[in-house]
Amino acid sequence: MQWVYLSTGLLFLLLGYLVHVRRWYFLISGYNTMPKEKKAKVNTKALGRLMGHYAYANGSLFLLLGIFEAFSLKINTTPAYVFFGLSTVYLLVKAQKYDGNIFDQEGKLRPGAAKKLAAPLGFTLALFLGVAALLFYLMQPAQVSFLEEGLQVHGLYGKVYPWESLEEIKLVESLPEIQMRTNGAAVGPYLRGHFRTRELGPVKLFVNRKKPPFLCFESGGETVFLNLAHSRKTEEAYAEILRRKGG
Repeated sequence: MQWVYLSTGLLFLLLGYLVHVRRWYFLISGYNTMPKEKKAKVNTKALGRLMGHYAYANGSLFLLLGIFEAFSLKINTTPAYVFFGLSTVYLLVKAQKYDGNIFDQEGKLRPGAAKKLAAPLGFTLALFLGVAALLFYLMQPAQVSFLEEGLQVHGLYGKVYPWESLEEIKLVESLPEIQMRTNGAAVGPYLRGHFRTRELGPVKLFVNRKKPPFLCFESGGETVFLNLAHSRKTEEAYAEILRRKGG
């Protein structure tokens, strides 16, 4: 994962340099497709500076995340993603101010320009609401159902684990040391999906790591950890699984 962060950070920094310093404004989406007469009304210097600051800030942020990952330093990445999302929304909104086709020199909307703003502002609002909804969804505790055929873990990365496949069922008070996220989501203490650990290698997590105990089991060569909204519910789920297994 550190290489994803590092390469993303370097790409942002390069983009900021090319647009802000080298003035390669053709890299700015939307501006590069404008007719020549409309390009003349865009304050490219101010727009390039805005793009540069946005790219420098987020590039540095992703580089830091990559460095933390490389040295196995455990941090909460949620604020970084929130900053990235909010700064992107700010960029999309602020950039419109430098388009002279929409705003006049006094900063007032030109006649008929409101329709041109509807699309980018609508996209920005949809993006913001989508990110907020995704974060809210990922911060919900895991839920399970006890089906006739097996244990169903609901939501993202969930599946049905047949009763006959469940092995090594136990309650543990702590998680193995997590080295990296391979295909999953980490929002604050909520971990969902595939992770690599130091002690057990690849595991699948459906946990709030601040609320032990954790139900652990193996199924089809996969090691799974999960916990529910409250410790009592996790313990009840453990007891029900043992009952279904006849243990």
